[in-house]
Amino acid sequence: MEEKLTEELLDELLSSESAESFVASHELPELTLSDYLQQLLADKGLDQPAVIRMADLNETYGYEIFTGKKRRPGRDKLLQIAFAMALTPRETNRCLELGGVNSLYPKVRRDAIILYCLYHGTSLQKVDEELWRLGERTIRPA
Repeated sequence: MEEKLTEELLDELLSSESAESFVASHELPELTLSDYLQQLLADKGLDQPAVIRMADLNETYGYEIFTGKKRRPGRDKLLQIAFAMALTPRETNRCLELGGVNSLYPKVRRDAIILYCLYHGTSLQKVDEELWRLGERTIRPA
């Protein structure tokens, strides 16, 4: 059976009699941060050890995030992964939500800079340089 597109599921949900009837008639597994990261790795053809290195994470800590052993990684650690994987702002916010931390919010100065850099495909090094230049805390510890 072919997996339905998000738009198709949304159409079904909106035309259902109730949210309860929709949920009862569909198998909707709960997505974990680990599941999402693994999906992104596969979709983007990325190598987990390379991403962990590019994210400038301790190897063990990075492995724990990707396998789900680290339950609540810090927001900046997830941002390091997002930049290493060249995630979009939407993918990054999904990662942050699944990690149990605040999404990026454009009304917050630091978040606005990070969102801009994500959108423009900036490297982790460059976003840290930009944050520092603009007087904001860098993503990686100094």
